[in-house]
Amino acid sequence: MIEQQTPYELLGGESAVHKLVDRFYDLMDEKKEVESLRKMHAKSLRVSREKLYLFLSGWMGGPDLYVEKYGHPMLRRRHLPFAIGDAESEQWMLCMNQTLDEQTEEPLRQQLKDAFSKVADHMRNQ
Repeated sequence: MIEQQTPYELLGGESAVHKLVDRFYDLMDEKKEVESLRKMHAKSLRVSREKLYLFLSGWMGGPDLYVEKYGHPMLRRRHLPFAIGDAESEQWMLCMNQTLDEQTEEPLRQQLKDAFSKVADHMRNQ
């Protein structure tokens, strides 16, 4: 029997997920074309970085850190206070796609892009 590796393992585990999250939020701070998305976040991205790391750890098949600390993520419900339309979803994906292009190899890259795209679509509420 061949054991399948999780995306968490394929990416490289804890340090690789931290690196992915840090690059994603660095791009959100740097890219002018995602300014409206950035304005939806607090001035400091420290808490956002922590929560995304905790969430992605479990979502990718690693330790379920977010659930252990905060309970079920209820992503859509937690994002309802924010007006998320096509533009915001596309801006989020712009940062995530660039991060994945820089830090992952195929076929994991496309697998994650497809999965993140579904999540970004699900977050739309406008």
